[in-house]
Amino acid sequence: MSSEQNPAQEPRPRRLTYAAVLAALEGAALLAGGLWVLVRGITGAPDDRQQAVTLGITLAVLALLPLLAARGLLLRRGWSRGPAVITQIMALPVAYNLLKADSVAIPAGIALAVVAVTALVLLVNAETTRALGIKGPGRSE
Repeated sequence: MSSEQNPAQEPRPRRLTYAAVLAALEGAALLAGGLWVLVRGITGAPDDRQQAVTLGITLAVLALLPLLAARGLLLRRGWSRGPAVITQIMALPVAYNLLKADSVAIPAGIALAVVAVTALVLLVNAETTRALGIKGPGRSE
């Protein structure tokens, strides 16, 4: 199986679909958060307007990574697993910091940690690896 295979050849594994959905949800959340910070920075009275606008734009641009990875996973592209895994690894320290907060951020940290760990398990699963056409070291078949 190549990473450019036709998805109609065999059905996409549910684990791969679930991983794509989780990556897309993370991307959508980043985009929504970025746009919210950007709008609040422009229309509100932040302490530092330039910093708020920069953060909003940065979050919106960072949302592209999991969104593109999710699309690649749905299309069964082998390259898409790398960005998806990187997104989950980057989410874990964020979740940890949210869990250390003494506020309403704790439930968000729990949710983010659960999503990141679940997505990582789905992404490194053998069924997902086969569906994406990824071969391990020393496997030339």
